Amino acid sequence: MKHNNLKIIAAMVALTIIGTLLLWQTVFTPTPVEAQTETGANANLSRTITVVGEGTVNVEPDTAQVNIGVEIVETDIKLANSKASETIDAIVAALQAQGVNNQNLQTSSLNIWIERPYDPAEGTPSDRVLYHVSNQVNVTIRDLSKVGAILDAVIQAGANNMYGVTFKVADPSVLESDTRNQAMDDARAKAEELAKLAGLKLGDVISVSEIIGSGTGGLYNNTQFKAEGLGGGGGGITPGQLQMTTQLQVVYSVQ
Repeated sequence: MKHNNLKIIAAMVALTIIGTLLLWQTVFTPTPVEAQTETGANANLSRTITVVGEGTVNVEPDTAQVNIGVEIVETDIKLANSKASETIDAIVAALQAQGVNNQNLQTSSLNIWIERPYDPAEGTPSDRVLYHVSNQVNVTIRDLSKVGAILDAVIQAGANNMYGVTFKVADPSVLESDTRNQAMDDARAKAEELAKLAGLKLGDVISVSEIIGSGTGGLYNNTQFKAEGLGGGGGGITPGQLQMTTQLQVVYSVQ
């Protein structure tokens, strides 16, 4: 009886050891399929070329924007405000007479502040008070041939503040499309050159992203006009050209 019991115990121990070995092999031994899959994924990730393509177009502007206004200084605030209101009304009337409609006029600022001039003898603020009233209108001009005449007209109407003439294109969507097409062509040319140098064959596009915040993507020019306190004409205005640039980061697969 004892002999039989010993056989049973030995058999149970052997089964336990075999089960443990099988479990350990299952947990800690990777299968050949898993190993091949991981290697293939790593290989695909490493076989790419990343380039940045750039497209640029130049265009003549079709719209101008300018801030036009008046600043009045008086010792009486009511008088200063009254003169500023009368002058800005005259400026708006002059703009309308030049064909600028109300949809292209918008008040951009209205400010009132106090100045206390220093007494030159004492070097301290005097009891005299000066009131400044400033009123500015943002004007959109859609006929660039009339920019000079418009500036002349508002100066004659009493404008003594002008802040820059900014030129732009009313609808830049077509330009944006053109620069993107150029950027994609530029990216492919660069990628093909790199692939050839590396002895590789260029494949499909994997991803495309537009680079934002790099100084590209907008229309830029350096043309400005500024007149403050001028009594003469608006002067010569040259719209020049605007430039739009777009950059695209493109990732290609290679073989």
